[in-house]
Amino acid sequence: MHPDKAEGTSVTPARPEETAGEAAEEKHEQPLHDPDCVDADTHVEQVDGDEPLLPARVHRPSDLMRLLVGLLAIAVLLAIAAFAHATTSGFAQDIDKGTGQAPDLLTKFAGLASSIAILLVPVAFAIERLIKRDGLRIADGVLAAVLAHGVTLATDLWVAKAAPQSIQDALTKVSPGDIHALTDPVHGYLAPVIAYMTAVGMSRRPRWRVVLWVVLLLDAFAMLVTGYTTPFSIILTILIGWTVAYGTLYAVGSPNVRPTGQTLLAGLRHVGFHPLRASREEAHEGATENGDRGRRYFVTLEDGPPLDVTVVDREQQAQGFFYRVWRRLTLRGITQRRSLQSLRQALEQEALLAYAAISAGANAPKLIATSELGPDAVILVYEHIGGRSLDTIPDEEITDELLRDTWHQVQALQSRRIAHRRLAGDAILVDRSGTLFLTDLRGGEIAAGDLVLRMDIAQLLTTLGLRVGAERSVASAVGVLGPDTVADCLPLLQPIALTRSTRATLRKLGRERAQREREAVLEASSRAKQARLEEATEADSDEKKSVRAEKKSEKAERQAEKRAIDVALDEAREEDLLTQIRHQVLRIRPQAPVEPARLERIRPRTLISFIAGAIGAYFLLSQLTHIDFGAIVGEAEWGWVGLAVVFSALSYVAAAMSLLGFVPERVPFMRTVAAQVAGSFVKIVAPAAVGGVALNTRFLQRAGVRPGLAVASVGASQLFGMGSHILLLLTFGYLTGTEKTPSLSPSRTVIAGLLTVAVLVLVMTSIPFLRKFVVTRVRSLFAGVVPRMLDVLQRPRKLLTGIGGMLLLTACFVMCLDASIRAFGDNTTNLSLASVAVVFLAGNALGSAAPTPGGVGAVEATLTVGLIAVGLPKEVAAPAVLLYRLLTLWLPVLPGWLFFNHLTRKGAL
Repeated sequence: MHPDKAEGTSVTPARPEETAGEAAEEKHEQPLHDPDCVDADTHVEQVDGDEPLLPARVHRPSDLMRLLVGLLAIAVLLAIAAFAHATTSGFAQDIDKGTGQAPDLLTKFAGLASSIAILLVPVAFAIERLIKRDGLRIADGVLAAVLAHGVTLATDLWVAKAAPQSIQDALTKVSPGDIHALTDPVHGYLAPVIAYMTAVGMSRRPRWRVVLWVVLLLDAFAMLVTGYTTPFSIILTILIGWTVAYGTLYAVGSPNVRPTGQTLLAGLRHVGFHPLRASREEAHEGATENGDRGRRYFVTLEDGPPLDVTVVDREQQAQGFFYRVWRRLTLRGITQRRSLQSLRQALEQEALLAYAAISAGANAPKLIATSELGPDAVILVYEHIGGRSLDTIPDEEITDELLRDTWHQVQALQSRRIAHRRLAGDAILVDRSGTLFLTDLRGGEIAAGDLVLRMDIAQLLTTLGLRVGAERSVASAVGVLGPDTVADCLPLLQPIALTRSTRATLRKLGRERAQREREAVLEASSRAKQARLEEATEADSDEKKSVRAEKKSEKAERQAEKRAIDVALDEAREEDLLTQIRHQVLRIRPQAPVEPARLERIRPRTLISFIAGAIGAYFLLSQLTHIDFGAIVGEAEWGWVGLAVVFSALSYVAAAMSLLGFVPERVPFMRTVAAQVAGSFVKIVAPAAVGGVALNTRFLQRAGVRPGLAVASVGASQLFGMGSHILLLLTFGYLTGTEKTPSLSPSRTVIAGLLTVAVLVLVMTSIPFLRKFVVTRVRSLFAGVVPRMLDVLQRPRKLLTGIGGMLLLTACFVMCLDASIRAFGDNTTNLSLASVAVVFLAGNALGSAAPTPGGVGAVEATLTVGLIAVGLPKEVAAPAVLLYRLLTLWLPVLPGWLFFNHLTRKGAL
């Protein structure tokens, strides 16, 4: 800590006879800066700066978790009521049978007492809170009660009008007072009362909690005995009140009761210190890794050396909650600190680690006192260590002796199986005498396993490597721990095993490294082009070359430019820090294990794939339920169905050709076909215009094509495909117009389309904002795509492959749709292939623009309406479109998922 630079608030020491618990309770009951909390006779010392103001309200992750748990419990309850009707009815009968044997006097007493108490208890608690000037809690409770009443009314309406009969039977019964009426599914007064009492915090006070549960049990017993409710109704009422209360608290925030410096000094008085002032230490920029480390104060005493005091409260402890939950779920074999930990558990853990570290012989801050500050905070009092953290020490002052001393401290911890778990730069402190201390032991672990201990070594190697380089970091570790111990940590030298702040630093360095590589490539390309221009200028002065010689010269120049770019890229390519550390260790121990350990239980890619598969399965099942398979099987001509299957399968070969035709580099053809099959899975979980582009770009990058060129190749393929699509649509539209189809006039449509395009172009060019937008987008498109197109144009075979693939792909889909139509007996009209092509091209264009995965809904509607418009009966058009979509969209989903996972495992995606 830095006492000379610390800024804080001067605070008034509490009265000697005032205990920490009383001070905390007074702080809890009164406003944060109530002058009544300060004794007027005490002397206030002034210091520079003010303690940062605390927010008036905080959004606790624990409230969100309780809200989600409540919603899940309600869903489970309704699911049981809906699908386990026999169980619910039997359970209700058992409850009715048991309560029916209760004495009549007890029933009347319970009903009377609960009726009175259900109104008096909330009022009494509100009066108590108002006396202690805690009106915000009462306002929160009233808001929660109003919302709970609204949810109750909505639930009653849903159960009465739209809920399944099984849910109605579980939540209602015939009213004892009126055989023609039913009881309420949710109690209109009990749910608001529960929401109110939960929101105001009655459940956190022991006396009021006992009263609360007694009242709830009496009311539930009275209602069940008199027959005015069901057991499931009681449970649903409690869940709704509880869930709405925590939802309200999370939405509007809970009143902040975090202790300030006044409460801190009262707590120090309580444990025997005589503080003069407390200065809040400002968190530095790198302190975001552990947001739950607590607030830190530099405290001066009347009669002793200064202290370093850490205040840990519930709000700070909740910071990073979701990150810890994610790490606990995703990392395997690694003990993680509990996501939800009580303040006493946190206090005991940090105290235990502090004593254990010193006992092991490591230099750590000496813990001299601990105390609770009421129910919502604790303090840990350490001897003051003045010094600088490793992050703030200049590079030239980090000597080899300092590095060795750091490793000696870690060695002392590991000799007693103590893991630090966060050996970042701000956890290593050097005092004025040069002694090194390890701080921030709160997240550590005693009796740690080998895996966690090796993770500490990997983390410290990276931390020191970021400051002094891989060579010095590894050399200092080997000099203290030995080569074998350092070599054993290589499998854990991976980003997932490092702290959050270290991973962020490595990502930043990676971005800077990639930027330098891009700049080197651009510079090499510019130099090569300049040299080519100079050679062309010299060649113009010579005799005129033959055409063949010019082509050879251009080819040689392109190859020379490519070689120059590759050489520049190799020269600019830098190894990342983790790779440098591995190489340094392997120089010392060549036989060291280098295969990364599998630390992740669930990888983000696996989770995304699972979610995507679930979405795809949902869409698939929802669509298949609307298909009359009996009609398709009974009426379809299977010869035409088989032909449609062949054309659907051939479309993947055509798609691979259309992609490879715009990729000058060599890419395996069969693997490209497999990638197109995998695309049938991707497009079912993403819009058609997005999923295919992303998958093809990723595939080309994995195949060895540089990222910029991969994007340009896919962009060139998409641009050419769009142009050919428009050209084919206009061509087939004109052909259908010459057929004089009575229900469709394509010639007029073509003219109207051309006029519309012309009007849009004029509008965009006349409005400056739109003109600038379009010019910017077109310029960026042509900056990458046009050079790639020029490369392809110089390879006629590749260009022919791409054009042929485009035309073959369109032909396959048109023939598949035509075969699907003929499979259902197209004998009522003479439908031409040109008309089918127009309908397909229009439907495909709309499907690409639709935001739904695979164009679901838009394509089916467009194709069906289009086929009916060109003269096909509805009885034939509807099943034909369903068969076509089944063959081209839904059935390939399972093979696509298999190919997607196969290519992912092979590293091709």
